[in-house]
Amino acid sequence: MDERFIERTFPVARVSENSAREKNIRHGHISTLHIWWARRPLASSRATIYASLIPTAGDELEEVRVKRFIEELSEWENSLNQGMIERARRDIREYNGRPPRVLDPFGGGGSIPLEALRLGCETYSMDLNPVAVLIQKCTLEYPQRYGASDSWSDSESRLLRDVKRWGEWVLREAREELSRFYPEDDDGSIPAAYIWARTLPCQNPDCGAEVPLMRQYWLARKKNRKIALKPVVTGAGVEFEIVEDPDFDPSRGTISRAIVTCPVCGSTIPGADTRRLFQEGKAGERLIAVALTHPQRRGKTYRLATERDLEACMEAQEYLEKKRDELMDQWGIDPVPDEELPPVGTLGFRIQRYDMKTWGDLFNARQKLALITFTEKIRQAHQEMLKEGYEEDYSKAVVSYLGLGLDRIADRNGSLSIWNNIAEKQEHTFGRQALPMVWDYAETNVIKGVQGWKKQFSYTLNALEKIFKSFLKISGLVPHVFQGSAVSLPFDDDYFDAVFTDPPYYDNVPYSYLSDFFYVWLKRALGDLYPDLFMTPLTPKRGEMVAYTNDKSMDEAREEFESMLRDSFREIHRVLRPGGIANIVYAHKTTHGWETVINSILDSGLVVTASWPIFTEMRARMRAQGSAALASSIYIVARKPDFEKSTGYYEEVLGELKEVLGEKLDYLWGEGISGPDFFIAAIGAGLEVIGKYSEILKYNGEIVRGSRLLDDIRAVAADFAIRRILDNGFAEGLSSLTRFYLFYRWNFGNSSVDFDEARKLAGSLGIDLQNTRTGFIRIQRGKVTVLGPDKRGEDHDTTELIDALHLAARLWSQGRREELQDLLLETGYGTDEKFYRVAQAIIEFLPDCKEKQWLEGLTVNRDTMIKTIKEKTSQKTLRDY
Repeated sequence: MDERFIERTFPVARVSENSAREKNIRHGHISTLHIWWARRPLASSRATIYASLIPTAGDELEEVRVKRFIEELSEWENSLNQGMIERARRDIREYNGRPPRVLDPFGGGGSIPLEALRLGCETYSMDLNPVAVLIQKCTLEYPQRYGASDSWSDSESRLLRDVKRWGEWVLREAREELSRFYPEDDDGSIPAAYIWARTLPCQNPDCGAEVPLMRQYWLARKKNRKIALKPVVTGAGVEFEIVEDPDFDPSRGTISRAIVTCPVCGSTIPGADTRRLFQEGKAGERLIAVALTHPQRRGKTYRLATERDLEACMEAQEYLEKKRDELMDQWGIDPVPDEELPPVGTLGFRIQRYDMKTWGDLFNARQKLALITFTEKIRQAHQEMLKEGYEEDYSKAVVSYLGLGLDRIADRNGSLSIWNNIAEKQEHTFGRQALPMVWDYAETNVIKGVQGWKKQFSYTLNALEKIFKSFLKISGLVPHVFQGSAVSLPFDDDYFDAVFTDPPYYDNVPYSYLSDFFYVWLKRALGDLYPDLFMTPLTPKRGEMVAYTNDKSMDEAREEFESMLRDSFREIHRVLRPGGIANIVYAHKTTHGWETVINSILDSGLVVTASWPIFTEMRARMRAQGSAALASSIYIVARKPDFEKSTGYYEEVLGELKEVLGEKLDYLWGEGISGPDFFIAAIGAGLEVIGKYSEILKYNGEIVRGSRLLDDIRAVAADFAIRRILDNGFAEGLSSLTRFYLFYRWNFGNSSVDFDEARKLAGSLGIDLQNTRTGFIRIQRGKVTVLGPDKRGEDHDTTELIDALHLAARLWSQGRREELQDLLLETGYGTDEKFYRVAQAIIEFLPDCKEKQWLEGLTVNRDTMIKTIKEKTSQKTLRDY
């Protein structure tokens, strides 16, 4: 097989840097067109696709030149650089003889197929989820079909103009009907957001006050601007004042972890009772305050809710009941989503325990009214387009972007949107991949508010404009976007030149349940135009490749997921032409997940030829959260061999594994890969050896599977890392326990990890974690915590270097200098370079914490301490003599 550039080398560090930086880019990024979870960065997608579709360099000079080009190509600023994109397309076309035909069977939010199309490939993309398919149509198909222009400077294509025009039309029509429900103040101030709190009655029989459930009272919390709601207990219950520079702590509200504290009598409601009261219908909600803007003034002002505000809410509720009945008669479906929420216990969902039963329950009355009104106007816009003579398919494309705008409003205007008191704006519902309970929330003024339709739709337009420019001058390459399952691809054998994809990882993201939030609104706005996509009550759950446990055990869910993953890899192998290349992105952090990938690749017939870890998260952010999570994704490069895979013999494969891993890990170390990412990168490198064989046998005929091979890879990686951490020559004399402590800190910092992960890490160092008794390892409830000197007692076996180091750090922190010197003298560690090298290594791995501070204090006067110990040693020798 011909060798591709990515199979020989890849600029990991710079592409990682550009991928992580992309997370902070919002203006014009496709993520602002519509939310989708766990998108791959455009930077890494563009770089890896290009490097996979060009040949390896002929010499070192050319290799350096191509790597530099890939680094520049991955920069966000160059995504629309005409010269660079044209050169990349030319390189790919000349090497392949034509635009390569490529597939992403898990298209999701469209990042990977977008970059394939940008690079001039004949692109096919699919997903089982209807919301993802619609996003991809708006990201890939419609811009290329209707928006590409002949000039790189012309962004005003017909499609962009029409989307902008009809977005404004929808707002005008909705404003005419809804403005009275968002009344302006007499001085011209415009409500930007309304601050609401859910309420419960105090359960103290002698009190019974209505308790506003607020996690905190801040309205604005900036360095030079501090404004808060101050609760005031009156005879009627709890009222509020708005105060600047508060003389109390506004961070402490009335509810934390579902436990309510009554500000009137001080009694509490336990979390279980809080949920019970919601389920019994005892909860209410109360409009507390309003955030305002003014056309002639900068910034926001705040006031308490007035009778006029409350009347507007009541009028909206009355109008909602009338309009809801009218639209139900017209549409044949309840305009307010009455579809049920996921079952209690669904990953990431906590709201069902608080009497939220349908998707419509996530919105208050005025929010429901606003959303069904915008939905109605979008449907009417489509009818108006047809009256004006728009072609049916083209009008469908235009109105689809209006539907995406509706979803942006729903995301910003529900009762799970919190008030951000730093930025002074309401956040969107999906701050993370979950729907947790929110006690106090912010409601948007969708008509004139700064986060209303005009603002939200501007993101749609900006993203669309950038997408148009991505596709300029790609003639005849309209992408193919469709709904389908990756385990049964609707293509002939040997159909594709390449497959680039990012499959799901067990239950990391409950895609279908999360996307139902948007599906129910899209079905009402666009369902008639996409009957195939919106024919079911909710998004398809059966056949989705996610390890759900709603109706099965965890073992059953895992088995089903793993079976589907194997089938999808086999399908990728089937549809690839002989010699075809595949990039499979994998980012699961558990060893079990990697065992599945290894076994699936072995079973599929694909041959892994390279793997590269690319950082997609800011490392500082991950550590700041005390997380042991991965910051990188592994891009596994595989080929469909044009030869028969052979059987490998374990004893020989192990030698090959050590040789290949040594070279690859040396390169990755130089690229700055560290911690858990280094171990996962080692697995990827190991796949390059393992994947060449149809099966791996011991000489006695026993089949060797992924778990055993992972142990071997881990052992090689651990030994390599320890040597590099301490430099060659200092690792040899370390005990297994000291190595384990050092390697744990390097991998996981000071966070706790699942027992199985820690056990396998310990096993690679020759330690039986379950039966090891030492003072720094704590095993509790299936989790392992490695304790620092500040968290453990003085139960130290000072024959162990790590125990002596911990005791020394504790003695230093307590100012017990004589005892410290005696310890270092008696153990011999006081003049041992390894002792200080281990301490320094741990310091470098840890965030700011007591252990780090103690070790820094212990080692700062290292030379003086060594000198003192040497003098004491000499004096002791003379006395003994």
